[in-house]
Amino acid sequence: MLYLIGLGLNENSLSLEGKEALANCNKIYLESYTVDFPYTLESLEKSLGKKIEKLGRDKVESDKLVKEAKKQDVALLVYGCPLFATTHTTLLLDCKKEKIKTKIIYNASVFDAIAETGLQLYKFGKITSMPKWQKSFTPDSFLDIVKENNSIKAHSLILTDIGLNLSEALTQLEIATKNKDLKLDKIIIASSLGTDKAKIFYDASEKLKSKKVSMPFCIILPAELHFLEKEYLEKISK
Repeated sequence: MLYLIGLGLNENSLSLEGKEALANCNKIYLESYTVDFPYTLESLEKSLGKKIEKLGRDKVESDKLVKEAKKQDVALLVYGCPLFATTHTTLLLDCKKEKIKTKIIYNASVFDAIAETGLQLYKFGKITSMPKWQKSFTPDSFLDIVKENNSIKAHSLILTDIGLNLSEALTQLEIATKNKDLKLDKIIIASSLGTDKAKIFYDASEKLKSKKVSMPFCIILPAELHFLEKEYLEKISK
């Protein structure tokens, strides 16, 4: 059997249901390639009282977990919500094809936590991701989603690639918006939500580059703000 278990947003967020499932597992893995964790593997192991092995994308997307789950109970721990990434849906499909039992144990994700900004969740549009640019590869297609959201006055959540720091991300955003002829007003930076290191900033991009944030962080490009959203956001931004 394969358990796909959401960790929530900090090392102590695992649900009672998740802990009970881990007690029955022969092997416990941690998906380590979709987010910069706000805590170490050691602190997670200490919190759960379990030995955990990290798995990269190549292992998760191979048949390793499916083969092991045929013979024993295996758990894959995922930061936030276990089905936020499409990779994990594919894994469940592979198990179904092999007639392997699966169980999904849910938890909070960044999409729950961004409500802490005061923005209304039902006013968000499609979620997009910003990759870390390379010298010869500077994709800005994530802003096409932002433009689509803007057309219906929806807020845009931009998830940032693993290894991308705040200054780099904001520089990429500024360049990309110029290339796409998109006006960049005040934006929101939300970092380490759900932890005691959480910070929310709301300001112009150039003023945010010097801010100190912990991983992981996301960028929100707000659409037209309701007066309550604006009041709340300005009061809680640090």
